[in-house]
Amino acid sequence: MVTEPAPTKLTDTPLEPIGPLDTKVVQCLPKMTEGCLVPVYMDIQQAFVPAEIVSIREINGVHEFYIHYVNYNRRLDEWVTVDRMNLKELTPPSSSSSSSNNISHEIPVTSLPRTVQPSTTTTAAAAAASGAAELPLGNTTTFFLSDDADSLNSDLSRAATLPSLTDPLPATATPIAPTIARGNGNAHHSGAHSITKVKNINMIHLGRYFIKPWYFSPYPEEFTASSVVYICEFCLKYCKDVEALKRHRTKCTLFHPPGNEIYRNGTISFFEIDGRKNKSYAHNICLLAKLFLDHKTLYYDTDPFMFYILTEFDAQGFHIVGYFSKDKESSEDYNLSCILTLPPYQKKGYGHFMIEFSYTLSKLEGKIGTPEKPLSDLGLLSYRRYWSEAILQTLLKHKPKDNETDYPSLSINDLSEMTAIKKEDVLAALQNLNIIRYHQGSYVLSIPKDLFDSYQDKRRLRVDAKNLFWTPRVTTKSTNQFQSK
Repeated sequence: MVTEPAPTKLTDTPLEPIGPLDTKVVQCLPKMTEGCLVPVYMDIQQAFVPAEIVSIREINGVHEFYIHYVNYNRRLDEWVTVDRMNLKELTPPSSSSSSSNNISHEIPVTSLPRTVQPSTTTTAAAAAASGAAELPLGNTTTFFLSDDADSLNSDLSRAATLPSLTDPLPATATPIAPTIARGNGNAHHSGAHSITKVKNINMIHLGRYFIKPWYFSPYPEEFTASSVVYICEFCLKYCKDVEALKRHRTKCTLFHPPGNEIYRNGTISFFEIDGRKNKSYAHNICLLAKLFLDHKTLYYDTDPFMFYILTEFDAQGFHIVGYFSKDKESSEDYNLSCILTLPPYQKKGYGHFMIEFSYTLSKLEGKIGTPEKPLSDLGLLSYRRYWSEAILQTLLKHKPKDNETDYPSLSINDLSEMTAIKKEDVLAALQNLNIIRYHQGSYVLSIPKDLFDSYQDKRRLRVDAKNLFWTPRVTTKSTNQFQSK
């Protein structure tokens, strides 16, 4: 479930034509500083929307303002000129915003925090005292959980106190030094320098597509002046112009990502890239990903990560669709650190497919996995959908034994082991589905038939484990050469 952005007041003040030498502009320009709020005409809304001025520049004598639409995602931020502003309602920066440059005013679309639904917050003792809750009548399937009621209730209460999966890091958290920044984390940029709030790349050309970036990415400064940055779709090297890209392609022999192809099913393939062995490619894909991920850290250290590149194959080669990365070693059971589906391939099921692939690898490793937190808003939506679907599909296969009508009981740990989804994520999915109930001294899963039907397998893309040729990494602990024998 996604929290809709707070309704934004749109002003109906007509757009006044303002010439470049208009006296009102000259009078207002000295007052228009970073942090000011002013209504700006937003094309997709066809109305004026309150916006914050993030940065100001002057090109050929014309002032341009980089603005952030209040209560809208930062990917909609853009450069505008004064002819799209209602200067009569210009508001100076507040004292709190002017005193600190690293406080973001964005209110992004975020998902609801992990909260227990009212039907599941009843403690075992309270439920017993007030009488067991009646199970819904009608066409429902009931699974009795073998977990101890008090223990499970404690787990549910603990889950209710967890912060949102999309919460940024606390403001008091120590920032990561750039020299040791992880290349694929999902850390929010709540404390990022103001320069990272401004998109620095206007357009990229990747393969068959021209793509407009959403966010800042630390490409070399000389590339920010280019109207289009041309990127080789096989090695991801970036070039200033199309002629430079052509010269590069005469030397670049790649027609697929470097590394091993570990999965192929039809035209879909996965390539495994070691961040230590293929540093150049790893750095380039992190730069590319940062253009579309607002919650991604810098790209300097890629050695601790493996990258899994999803591609589509045709006569010209293997074209990158998206990727995910994971820690080579994780004490937190992370099976995914960062995930991206490139904009031309979004809404085609590829994100869901990559999430399923990450859990398929976890099953082969014999581990229970979870994504690195916090997740982006879109990432959390994809994961909640996957967790719900995987759990319901597992329950569909959990049939009564011969000559029996009751479904055999199971535990939360059973669901975790069968799906390779961490217990906390299983509980979060059950609460999100609102199917866990307290009934006659124990917890049950009560699932309406229409809910089962809505999660029936309708996806085009599914991971076929028979087409996966992959061996889990063998971890070897380094020994101390001075250790006495």
